[in-house]
Amino acid sequence: MSSEVLWTAPVADQPVDALVRVPGSKSLTARWMLLAAAAAEPSVLRGALVSRDTRLMRDALERLGAELEVRDGALHVTPLPPRAAQPAEPIEIHTGLAGTVMRFVPLLAALHHGDVRFTGDAPALQRPMDPVVDLLRQQGVEVTEHGEPGRLPLTVHGTGRLRGGRLEVDASASSQFISNMLLVAAHAQEDVELVHVGEVLPSLPHIDMTMETMRQAGVEASHRIDEQGRQSWRVRRGEIRPVAVTIEPDLSNAGPFLAAALATGGTIAVDDWPETTTQPGDAYRDLLARMGGTVWREGRTLCVRGSGEIHGIDADMSAMGELVPTMSALCALADSPSRLTGVAHLRGHETDRLKALATELTKVGARTEELEDGVEIHPGRLRGAVFESYEDHRMATAGAIIGLRVADLRVVDISTTQKTLPDFVGMWLSMLHPEPAADDA
Repeated sequence: MSSEVLWTAPVADQPVDALVRVPGSKSLTARWMLLAAAAAEPSVLRGALVSRDTRLMRDALERLGAELEVRDGALHVTPLPPRAAQPAEPIEIHTGLAGTVMRFVPLLAALHHGDVRFTGDAPALQRPMDPVVDLLRQQGVEVTEHGEPGRLPLTVHGTGRLRGGRLEVDASASSQFISNMLLVAAHAQEDVELVHVGEVLPSLPHIDMTMETMRQAGVEASHRIDEQGRQSWRVRRGEIRPVAVTIEPDLSNAGPFLAAALATGGTIAVDDWPETTTQPGDAYRDLLARMGGTVWREGRTLCVRGSGEIHGIDADMSAMGELVPTMSALCALADSPSRLTGVAHLRGHETDRLKALATELTKVGARTEELEDGVEIHPGRLRGAVFESYEDHRMATAGAIIGLRVADLRVVDISTTQKTLPDFVGMWLSMLHPEPAADDA
């Protein structure tokens, strides 16, 4: 392994005390970009995240014919052109490792008249796509799978229309398999009824987020749970209205910085934390308090203070699986064991996150056992090691958290954090060594 890909995580030599400003939410940015591209007229998005994932989404939408331009600090989106009568030339979309691109855009591509081929980074070719393919085929859209069935690469043979009607989908592996259809359902020829038929449904807040953005764009949508507990969503066909919105900060990306408060016994304030939100990252307020932190608000700022002690936790993370790597890092620093459960779907993320966490945390001295749907973490005497990121941004930031207390912890490919947080390293170093306040004139 080349030392050029290793980043030695800095050890905190004192409690942190910093105000952090986190860029816009990746999940909200992706949804608003796609809705704006499918809208009837141009939209304006302020605070949109600029990262690898959102650049990939922008490229995908532009290849389909939308125009996205930054002017006066805002992202201006001119929607997709009217569907052509004749098939367009084939196009190819590279999804990288962005789940929102690989799972949201193929449904939009069905509204394009022509062939759209999707591929991605090598790890992306292992991520499940079966429900996407199944939804498209239920809509009468032809899909060619070029490799292993239910995986990228694949080609969507768009005809410019979706039938709508009643659809069934197993979204046990990811809530994205619900959101992808909901986001384009208003363009179907009939109203859409989408029924979840899987045993579990992870990350419900992300579906709530999708529904909320749709309603703000004028789409009539509702959610129902029947007597058997089966969940379904109805979307009325119609126009998607243009929007002018300001995107919230990414609360999940705020997590590593808030965790630093507990890890160092310091204080972190995150600016512009929303009063109400559909983001799963809002759960940090409760989770960190349960682990021994003090959490409070000062106006629009969320503050977290560590006491110098971190307590283990037993938590059902099914609604907020993306927080598990950050929480696992804190659990490795805790004074008692922890269990994080309800997240079997994390095996299908950028990497098998449960296996990755068990491997890397055990390597640094916190014996970690894989459960069927989570991890059990037993803190121990921690030691420096090479902490693999597996091309997974949240694994990389988990290593940085542990490195606050453990010398010589070297993270492989910290640049993978650019997926959702372009300047993570700069922000991390600024948190540890903030600029002194200027003297009053």
